[in-house]
Amino acid sequence: MPDCKVSAQSMAEWFATPQGEYVLSREQAYFDATVTDIFGFNALQLGMETEPLLRNSRMPLRLRGGELVEADIRFCFDEIPLACESIDLIVLPHVLEFADNPHQILREVERILMPEGNLLISGFNPYSLWGMRRAIGRKQGYPWCGNFIALKRLRDWLALLGFVVVGVSYTAHVPPFNLSSTLARCRGIEMKSERWWSRSGGVYFIHALKRVPGMRLIQPKWNNKLVGNLMPAAPKLNNNKSHKQQ
Repeated sequence: MPDCKVSAQSMAEWFATPQGEYVLSREQAYFDATVTDIFGFNALQLGMETEPLLRNSRMPLRLRGGELVEADIRFCFDEIPLACESIDLIVLPHVLEFADNPHQILREVERILMPEGNLLISGFNPYSLWGMRRAIGRKQGYPWCGNFIALKRLRDWLALLGFVVVGVSYTAHVPPFNLSSTLARCRGIEMKSERWWSRSGGVYFIHALKRVPGMRLIQPKWNNKLVGNLMPAAPKLNNNKSHKQQ
């Protein structure tokens, strides 16, 4: 599989094509609508550094991290140089399916995310026309060179790390055509698919929350008088009876 840096560069180039512009417009609309209602102080976008996916966020600190020059912080995703539990919102667009170790990336994301923090993930759906194009076509270039991750598998990965999925949605129901005019003519197909076959979208979104289970030992407030009445009393010796027997 291609390394993180090559995938990021080829991603930026692909999003300038008609296919990429079509997908990007729908993903940007999802992130614009979702991040607006998520509150906190620190937000981080990992991947797609050339696109402002956090532009509608109300958080005072919004950073883009990655390996491209456009990133605010340059680093590799499997070793994020941020403190534990320091980020309230993480956006992870099309990173896991092009990474050599997606499990490690998710572990790092879980580490730096605050308890009850929000995680937004976008990925290409293998059970769609886009996934079929990758399966039967040449696996060269972005995004066909990636390893599309099934939504069920990704949910299992998140559950193992303590995440709870609170929302799933799909987009990009039009077949992966290369011409803008053809994509525009398929607008009717997309509207019907969103209503009747929503899970067939070429891109899925997952909204997950980091849950940290806690336990507090509740100790009872004992009533000494009541406890004394409940405890069996020791038998008392009859001193008078014992003297008579002597």
